[in-house]
Amino acid sequence: MKVVFMGSGEIGLPSLEWLRTRHDLVAVVAQPDKPAGRKQTLTPPPTKAFAREHGIPVLQPGRVRDPRAVAEIAAFEPEVIVVMAYGQILPEAVLSLPRLACLNLHASLLPKYRGAAPIQAAIEAGEGETGITVIWMDKGLDTGNILGMKPLAIRRRETGATLHDRLAELAPLALADAMEALAAGTAPSIVQDHENATYAPKLSRESGVIDWHASSAAIDRRVRAMNPWPAASTSLVDPVSGAPRRLKIFSLIRHTRDRGTEHPGAQPGEVLRADERGLLIATGEGGPVLLREIQLEGKRRMSARDFLHGHPVAPGTRLGGGPGAS
Repeated sequence: MKVVFMGSGEIGLPSLEWLRTRHDLVAVVAQPDKPAGRKQTLTPPPTKAFAREHGIPVLQPGRVRDPRAVAEIAAFEPEVIVVMAYGQILPEAVLSLPRLACLNLHASLLPKYRGAAPIQAAIEAGEGETGITVIWMDKGLDTGNILGMKPLAIRRRETGATLHDRLAELAPLALADAMEALAAGTAPSIVQDHENATYAPKLSRESGVIDWHASSAAIDRRVRAMNPWPAASTSLVDPVSGAPRRLKIFSLIRHTRDRGTEHPGAQPGEVLRADERGLLIATGEGGPVLLREIQLEGKRRMSARDFLHGHPVAPGTRLGGGPGAS
């Protein structure tokens, strides 16, 4: 079938490769190039780079609802439009273009976690499984009828990065089933349970801020969910300047056997120990956590042990906001 793929992120690359080898992939529609990195170098989306490598036409409209953009997509006469992590809401004018269907590959088991950050939301909520849902697109935000699902168990130490990659590899399997059913005229259309829908809004830098009054389990889930971006974070007072600096946290270990008996009166966010094993931090409940991999604002990512060699942190220091905290 003639297919137009609309997507910008790396998560769509395995599905793009599958479409390239199994169908007539006539065009890729991606977001415009954006500045990236410290030097803010103008960088193409991964899907554009893939398309250029394989000689596939690329469209990058600033606003996909503009009549000119709609006309450019229509010129390819797609039978199916496949969307994954595109980044813009599609108007009715685009949804109505394909002869057979406009399908979205969404990285959750809908109706749970509609929206931009379903991968991180599932980990942070402590879900045992997630997956890829294929939906018939409509004008709503991930509200279309369900064509198919592929579930995936969430591993005990899953991070946003590892789950992203595993779902990326699962997506072509879900897409293959959907395209086969579509071609056979047997594709189901199951109405979502809208009353039980939940949402996963777009992440920002503030999404990763740690509340040290939370439980160690909740803090652990946030750290894993936000790894690598935007990264869980707190603040640490610079011993030289006295100014608070952002401290990203990429991994930690929960000390569930140490529930405060060794540190009576410790306050959430308080540094209990700082040595070659890392930074041991008090939490609201469930015992302290040991920070293992961190990054101070303006510095490289490193082990907490290496960090402490150049940035001593005294026990009793408070991380994060709040009265008396750093």
